Amino acid sequence: MTSLLYRWPSNAKFDRVVPKVKFYEHAHVATAVRSRFVDEVEGISWAYKLAESTIHLKGTTSVPEVQIFKIHAKAENVSDIVLTAIDKAVITPIIFEVTRENGASQQTRMVAAPKQRTTGAAKLGAYLTTSWQDAGTQRSPLPTAIDLPTLYTALLEPLLPMAARPGEDLVDVASRLQAVRQLEREIGALERRIRNEPQLNRKVELHRTLRTKQASLAALTRETSSAPTATKN
Repeated sequence: MTSLLYRWPSNAKFDRVVPKVKFYEHAHVATAVRSRFVDEVEGISWAYKLAESTIHLKGTTSVPEVQIFKIHAKAENVSDIVLTAIDKAVITPIIFEVTRENGASQQTRMVAAPKQRTTGAAKLGAYLTTSWQDAGTQRSPLPTAIDLPTLYTALLEPLLPMAARPGEDLVDVASRLQAVRQLEREIGALERRIRNEPQLNRKVELHRTLRTKQASLAALTRETSSAPTATKN
């Protein structure tokens, strides 16, 4: 997990407090998710707006602007389900900075889900995050970019836990990452079932399924998309 926070341009500062109720109104948030907002979120501010009018980089239909939202956590963290509700309420890409109290000081992590605008609702990839960093950590300048989509990709690339394959864009990598995480969960569940399965024939069948999923995982995490070698049962 990378250690990274960006030094956002002062001319892009927006600094607007956003009431939590705004996201309830626009994203049709379920009661359980509203409870998460109440339990986890102390406050939300729309901190920066990266746009042609603020940083002189041209936007496109897919990335007209990039918003920076700062969220102050009530406790240890803010869950992805809360971030998703905010992301769904805002059509443009968002990069979050989540801050929590750590004793007498504060810690911050940067987190974002690659967002792809479509004709309907925006499509979100898996959430990517940095490690928690102490207040006062030196921030990095923004990457050099020719337009806002290029900048958006460059901002999130260091958060990716695996390299992009030739021809893949940010959303493609994020989708592959979601599939990897799902397979890792399934493999973990299978391994637990195998340990607890008393019947030999059922154990053999579970092992066969496990090998298939492990081969699929290996194929997804390779840097190229070549077909996996078949495994023998």
